[in-house]
Amino acid sequence: MNEFLLIFRRAFGSSEEQPSPEMMQQSIKQWQDWFGSIAAQDKLVRPLQRWDLEGRVVKKDKDVINGPYAEIKESIGGLILIRAKDYDEAVEIAQGCPILELGGNVEVRMAVTPAV
Repeated sequence: MNEFLLIFRRAFGSSEEQPSPEMMQQSIKQWQDWFGSIAAQDKLVRPLQRWDLEGRVVKKDKDVINGPYAEIKESIGGLILIRAKDYDEAVEIAQGCPILELGGNVEVRMAVTPAV
């Protein structure tokens, strides 16, 4: 089994892109069920870790910019680590993520073991 990082992103730009409070409330149960399903299969390595919307970007010249990525509209809302056989299985798990119903996306990245 490999470890995969699932990064949840959603647009935080205009008010038109934002789900209603009712939609957000309804999604809580979906998130709980989805996490519970992954945990029940013993594939949840690290539970949800949420991140603030501020962040900083440190550039090569050591300048610091406020905000995660000023040039894009999406922001990381959270992440989890899962176990999966391969990318196909990890993507299948990611396809059940409730963020997709809220207009977001899930980035799937496999952990690699450094060469010694």
